[in-house]
Amino acid sequence: MLALPLMLASCIKDEPLGTECDILSAWVEGEAYAPIFYQSTQMRKDDIASNEHEIVFTVRSLISLPREVPVCFALTEGATISPANGSLQDFTQGPVEYTVTSQDGQWQRHYSIEFREAAMPTYKFSFENVEEKEGINGCIYNVFYEIDSQGTRHDIWASGNEGVTLVHQDMQPADFPTHSIADGYRGKGICLNTQYAGDLGKLFNKPIAAGNLYMGKFNVNNVLFDPLRTTEFGTPIDRVPVRVTGYYKYKPGTDFTNASMDVVPGRTDQAHIYAVFYRNQDADGKNVVLYGDDVLSSQLIVRKAEVASLPPTDEWTRFEMFFEGGEADPAVLGELGYNLTVVFSSSKDGAAFEGAIGSTLYVDEVEVQFENEDE
Repeated sequence: MLALPLMLASCIKDEPLGTECDILSAWVEGEAYAPIFYQSTQMRKDDIASNEHEIVFTVRSLISLPREVPVCFALTEGATISPANGSLQDFTQGPVEYTVTSQDGQWQRHYSIEFREAAMPTYKFSFENVEEKEGINGCIYNVFYEIDSQGTRHDIWASGNEGVTLVHQDMQPADFPTHSIADGYRGKGICLNTQYAGDLGKLFNKPIAAGNLYMGKFNVNNVLFDPLRTTEFGTPIDRVPVRVTGYYKYKPGTDFTNASMDVVPGRTDQAHIYAVFYRNQDADGKNVVLYGDDVLSSQLIVRKAEVASLPPTDEWTRFEMFFEGGEADPAVLGELGYNLTVVFSSSKDGAAFEGAIGSTLYVDEVEVQFENEDE
């Protein structure tokens, strides 16, 4: 069982040495290309998770994008890539497909590399855009995404669903902690429920999986050995948030348990809805993403918002939270120097693997409002 998560770092489970075929990092080579980006740090993508197949570089404008751009890659040991590493490619007509071949030549992974303008979604989330994705062990789960006014897809939402595929088999979307429902407040909605993580999860003192949905990415490589680093919170934002509203229903599970699965008498599970607006570069100019261990405590946080109370209710009930904190630097904002995440969880302490199995949170019609929105 200890070998199970390790297979996620390579392309096929139960692979022998030399079969890995992953892109680890990608970058645009040459300072001459820096002006097409908002920040020079956006020219590079590091720590690419093994579950990522699309790599997107955000640029100021596609009109100014040269017809030939050299993208370089760091690959797993011995792997090769086609088109050639660092070769000039035309990205003005859309994504370019790359194929990584393992050292032994027996395995391949396909990647889509794209340059995209920094268009933003509307930040009015009805959760109508949902698709089914096939994971390992015959599992099929829901993925949520947004479409902007120009019809561009934005994969800003993530959940822990892919991690659940490690410990279960042949699950369908409605069996997962995070899934779509047909009867939301208006149209579709989302259901988040806290579940038993199986014997493998219990073995690692991670016995429950809280339903969660958040703006950011899920890095499946760290599920069992560094779970707080699976959740990479935040996406770049070009405005300053002031308020989040939406609708919810909530029912806590019966027995609250700790990470050892011991029942904690007198304790009732709680849902959690919060948002964080933070600087995405540190003092040294390095890219920053917040994780489960610092998303509410990092010194780079500018503003936070949290719903103070989410009482159990069987009726769709409106919630509201206001951002509190400091001011954003307009110059940094104009360079996409801040990230925003909005987070929903069926168990407030789910990151510590504490909660009640069966706790269920429904959410729909969420809207983020911003400063100077009507100007």
